[in-house]
Amino acid sequence: MVRLTRAQTQERTRSGVLAAARAEFADRGYRDATIDGIAARAGLTRGAIYANFAGKRALYLSVLAADAERAARARRGDAAGTATPREALAAIARARLGAGLPADVLDDEPARAAYAQLLELEALVLGLALERLGLRGRAVRVAASALTLLAGADHLATAAPGFVDQFDVVAACELLTALPADRGWPRAYLQHVSPARPVDEPWPDGPAPRDGVVHLLGLRRLEAAEESVRSAPAGVAVTVALVTGEPDELAPLARLVLARLDDTLRRAIPEPARPPVRLLLGTAADALAAAAGVAAPSDDTEVAVRVAAGRVVARAEGRGAGHAAAVVPVTTAVARPA
Repeated sequence: MVRLTRAQTQERTRSGVLAAARAEFADRGYRDATIDGIAARAGLTRGAIYANFAGKRALYLSVLAADAERAARARRGDAAGTATPREALAAIARARLGAGLPADVLDDEPARAAYAQLLELEALVLGLALERLGLRGRAVRVAASALTLLAGADHLATAAPGFVDQFDVVAACELLTALPADRGWPRAYLQHVSPARPVDEPWPDGPAPRDGVVHLLGLRRLEAAEESVRSAPAGVAVTVALVTGEPDELAPLARLVLARLDDTLRRAIPEPARPPVRLLLGTAADALAAAAGVAAPSDDTEVAVRVAAGRVVARAEGRGAGHAAAVVPVTTAVARPA
């Protein structure tokens, strides 16, 4: 008999808990599901459940995230059939209808604040995709309006069954392309941001990320991702690493939103129009944060570094850090501080 390692045993236990939670939520819904019910289905104690997950909400979000990740993987290689912003908005609506969260899942301020910022990030990525498909102006507002409409439709579908006509919701999302062009960029305060600090440092831990901007953002500051993405010169890679001071509680929520976004992009946006920004979460993001010198990430973290030729050539912290790091002039020779 093969003896499992401790890590393998833990992974098997987590998988069993998730399977039990999926069955409990499917049978009883989020509100009426209980940790005791999940423990009974898994053949474990309450303590064993809490040793692996922070609570019912973390379990629920982890189940949804795993399902969304599985759906996205199944669509790898598929080509979205959209060619215009209007077609893309219709495809986004079809992909997202029914994917809303029950209102009582986000029942505290930290979770609601993090979710609002995660939606800002989602609207940014979808808005950039609409722009790459030809929508004029800053399309983030269009994407945010579509997400708002879809969330409202999901809520009413639960609160007033039979009231929502899904075909009308999809058609309404298509019409959002007629919104007046949003010229709300750049943000006024960016012209007053302190320049990034020039440095010349080897990447301190393991292989360096690809050359470009590495933007480290806590879950309460994700709206700032637009500053590095839009400020970076054409062809400069941008990596946004999401970090949190409450990984047990908030990381499952972030994982769900990123998985849902990945699945939506695969279903609604053709490959050439998908924004090149790279989003990282979990161990990959934490490793980037540690290597960039952020020892204790929090939900208010806002740090950016510029990487060139495998070395850190500039650092910036605080409001506007992503913009400051993105606009640093970098030549083929690594810049060195005076």
